Amino acid sequence: MKNKLRMLVSASAGYRRGLMVFAVAVALLLGAIACSTVNRAVVELPEVPGASYIGSKECEQCHQKIYQGFATADHARLIALGTNSLNAGCESCHGPCSLHAESGGETKPPYSFAAGRPLANGFGARVAVTPARATETVCFQCHADVRGQFDLPSHHPVPEGDISCSACHSPHKGSIFAGGGTQLLSENDACIRCHAEQRGPYAFEHEAMHEGCTICHKAHGSVNAKLLTERNANLCLKCHFQQVSGSTLLIGGSDHTLRVQQGTCWTAGCHEAVHGSRVSSSLRF
Repeated sequence: MKNKLRMLVSASAGYRRGLMVFAVAVALLLGAIACSTVNRAVVELPEVPGASYIGSKECEQCHQKIYQGFATADHARLIALGTNSLNAGCESCHGPCSLHAESGGETKPPYSFAAGRPLANGFGARVAVTPARATETVCFQCHADVRGQFDLPSHHPVPEGDISCSACHSPHKGSIFAGGGTQLLSENDACIRCHAEQRGPYAFEHEAMHEGCTICHKAHGSVNAKLLTERNANLCLKCHFQQVSGSTLLIGGSDHTLRVQQGTCWTAGCHEAVHGSRVSSSLRF
C-alpha cells in the first residue's frame, strides 16, 4: 500500500513538473513574440473621388529630402489594407496623390495643410479652393484618444490654435516622440523649448526631473491643474515615503501632520520650487 502511495505521489510530482516546464516554455514563447519587432502597421485609407493612391515612392521624385528622412519616421510604417497593399505612409495623412503627381504639383493633395493653386476644369474655369485642413484635424483621425485629452480642463492650447501637434512631434523624420526611454534629456528638452524657466541649472535639483517631465505632467491634457498626473499632495506622495507613527504623519522623517492640511506641497509655503532650487535643499523659494 505504501509503495502504491509513493508511486502516486511520484507520478503527481512528475506531472506538476511537466506542467511547470510547459508553462515556462509557453511564457518564453509569448515573450519572444511580444518582443519581436513589428515594422509595419496596416491602416484603412479614406476614399477621395477622382483620386487614387500611388505609394510613397512616387513622392520621392519631387520631395527627395523629405522622403529620405521619412524612411526613419514612425509614420513610414503605414501601409494600406488588401492583397495589393502598398506603402502609403505619406498618403495616410495627405490623401491619395494621383492628381497631385499627374499635375506636377499644380493640384494640391486632398489633405493639404496650406491653401494651394485651384484646380482648373476642362474649360479653363477655376473651381473653389478647399480650405487647408488644420494639422491636428488629420492627427485626430487616428489618435482619437488624444483628441479627448485636449477636451480636458487643463490642456496644451492645441484646440485654441496657439500650437500644433508638430510643435512637439515630428511626422516626417525619426521617432514621433521627442524623447523617452533612454533619451529622457531629449524629452525634457522638448518641453523646455517653451518652458525655458524650468531649465536650470539649480544648486539643488529635484530628482524627479531626472525621470522626465511626464513623471508629473500629462503631455496633452489632464483633469488636474497644470497638467498634473495627480491631485494635491498625492502627486508628491507617489515618490516621497510616508510613515504613520501613532497619530503623527512622518514624511522624510519630519512631522507633516498639520502641514499636509495647509494645501498642496508647493502652495503651502514649504516646497515652492518644485523643479529645482538655488537656495534651499528643501526646494524652497
